[in-house]
Amino acid sequence: QVHLVESGGGLVQPGGSLRLSCAASGSTRSIDAMGWYRQAPGKQRELVAIITNRGRANFANSVEGRFTISRDGAKNTVYLQMNSLKPEDSAVYYCNAKTLSNVYWGQGTQVTVSS
Repeated sequence: QVHLVESGGGLVQPGGSLRLSCAASGSTRSIDAMGWYRQAPGKQRELVAIITNRGRANFANSVEGRFTISRDGAKNTVYLQMNSLKPEDSAVYYCNAKTLSNVYWGQGTQVTVSS
């Protein structure tokens, strides 16, 4: 089992920045990749960014060049640095961890981009 706890969401003005953190605990050695998804009201959950345990990262086209993802293996923590935020980035952001046989989710953290 892997337990994920997110932090760092909040309200920010357009053009601002936020950093989300996700700390993993439990069977962290089994994690192959960690990432972030988001879900806005009335929309499906979508991939934002993902990073493998070898450091390979992929991003949604909508956030490419604005968001970065990093991982601290010693702390079992993944970070999502969000810059140049837009109102359309507003959503609940969920941390995700993938193992060979399971997918785990955090409880979600709200990000609101509004003036």
